[in-house]
Amino acid sequence: MNIHIPTLEAERRRLKTQMGALLETVKRDQREALSDAETARFEEIRTAVEDIDYKIRHAQEDERREARAAELAVQYGQTGERRETARLGVVSNEPTYRRGDHQGASWVRDMVAVSLRADPDAAERLRRNSREVATETRALSATDGAGGDFVPPAWMISDYVRLARPGRVIANRLRQVALPPGTDTISLPRLATGTAVAEQTTQNSAVQNTDATTNSVTASVATLAGQQVVSVQLIEQSPINMDEELLRDLLADLAVKTDVFVISNNAAGKRGLLNVSGATTVTYTDASPTVGELYPKIADAVQQISTQRYLPPDVIFMHPRRWAWIMAAVDGQSRPLAVPAANAPSNVIASVGDLAAEGFVGSMLGLPVFVDPNLPTGLGTGTNEDRIIVANSQDVILYESAPRAEAFREPLAAQLSILLRAYSYVALQSERYPKSLAIIGGSGLAQPVF
Repeated sequence: MNIHIPTLEAERRRLKTQMGALLETVKRDQREALSDAETARFEEIRTAVEDIDYKIRHAQEDERREARAAELAVQYGQTGERRETARLGVVSNEPTYRRGDHQGASWVRDMVAVSLRADPDAAERLRRNSREVATETRALSATDGAGGDFVPPAWMISDYVRLARPGRVIANRLRQVALPPGTDTISLPRLATGTAVAEQTTQNSAVQNTDATTNSVTASVATLAGQQVVSVQLIEQSPINMDEELLRDLLADLAVKTDVFVISNNAAGKRGLLNVSGATTVTYTDASPTVGELYPKIADAVQQISTQRYLPPDVIFMHPRRWAWIMAAVDGQSRPLAVPAANAPSNVIASVGDLAAEGFVGSMLGLPVFVDPNLPTGLGTGTNEDRIIVANSQDVILYESAPRAEAFREPLAAQLSILLRAYSYVALQSERYPKSLAIIGGSGLAQPVF
C-alpha cells in the first residue's frame, strides 16, 4: 500500500484540533463569528480534512479488494502472473442521513448546530450529504451557506417525486428538464408559418417561394415555497429526528403544488394544461351521461391530436371519480364495460390495470390512463364538472430546479425558534404545440352518480 492509513488518521486528528481551536477562540472572545482571516483558514483546513477522508476511504476500499482477491486465490488455487485489481471510481458508503433512522444523524439538527454554534462536525456531515445528493441527482447544485441553505437528504428528494399527498401524477408524466440557472424566463424559438412546395408549372419557370416566419414561446419561472416554525427545543431535545416528518410534509405539499401549477395555473407564460390557448376542446353535453356516449368523445380527442399535431397522443389523464364511473358502467346485459385485461370480452370499452387511487389504472383506445386527484372537480356552469385531458405529454416541457431547504434562527432568535423553509423553481412550456392537447369537458362530466 502506498498510503499509510494510520498516518492519514493522525494528520486528520491534528487538523480537526486546529479547527476546534479556531472555534474556541471565537467563543473565548465572545464574538458572533470567525473573522475573514479565520474563516479562510478554517475553510483551508476543512478542505484538507475532506481530502484526507477521501484518501482514507479509497485506501480502505483497496485493502478490502486486495484481501478479497487473496481469499479467491487461495480458494480457487489461482497462480501465475499477478493482476491488478480494478480501481473503482465510486465507493459504496452508507448515506449520512438515513430514512427512518430516528436515532441517527438529523439533518435539521445539524443545520441548527451549524447556525447556533458553528459545529464543525455537523457542518462536515451537511457538506458530505450535499456531495452525496449531488452525485445521485447529477443535476443538483449543492451550495453551502451560513444559515443552512443545504440540500435535503437524497431520500427526501426521492419522496418529493414519489411520495405525495395526493401526488404529482401529471407533472411526472411530462417531459422533465433541469431548470437552467440564472434566468427568470425561458424562451424557445419556433416556426410560426413554414415554407411551401408546389409543382413547377413548366420547365425553367419559377418554383414555389414562400418565406417562413418565426416567433417564440416564453415560460416564466415561478417560485413555489412553504415554511414551518419550530422550537429549538423540539429540534434538539426530541428523541426522534423531527426533520424527517416536517421536511417530508413540506416537500410533499411542494409536490402537490407543482402538480396543481402544471394543471390549473392561468397566468401569462405559466399556462397550465387546462388553460392552454389554442388547445383542442371537445364538448360533451348530456344531462344523463353514459360511458358509451363518452367513449366517442375520447376517440374524437385522439383523432384531433393525430390530425392536427401529426403525432399521436400518448396518455389520457382523468380524475379518480371519472375512472371509477367508467369502471362502474355496464352494458344492456349488466356486463361491465371496463374489466381486467386478462378477462376482457369483446364488448369492453376499457381494460383495468391495478386498482390505484392515483397513477396508472388501465387503458382506453390503446392509451394508458392515469388518474390524478389534483384535477379540479368544480368546473363548468354547475361548478361540479371535471375534465379529461388527452395529450402528447412529451410536447410539454416542465423545467424544475431541485427542491431546496433552509433553516434560519435569526428572524426568530428572540423566541428560541427555527424557521424551516422549502422551495423550488418551476417553469412550464405548455404552448409549444397547443394541438398536442385535447380537453374534454361539459355537463356530461358533472359529478357522476353511481
